[in-house]
Amino acid sequence: MAWMIYRVPLVGRMLKEAMHGPTTAKVLFVVNLVAVWLLSIVTWGYPAIIIPALMAVAAMFVVLILITKG
Repeated sequence: MAWMIYRVPLVGRMLKEAMHGPTTAKVLFVVNLVAVWLLSIVTWGYPAIIIPALMAVAAMFVVLILITKG
């Protein structure tokens, strides 16, 4: 499955470098993600803040269900 995401032109190359590259590549990947998020906030405003937060809530529900399932 991971090899399929590596074939996406821009994101795949950055993700592959972040997963298998040196520490600097990992840090720069996180910096790029934050920069893209900030640019989306500047462009679209409030929804760009709320939508990732709602996605995080759904992810935490899944984590809590998996923890309690045992």
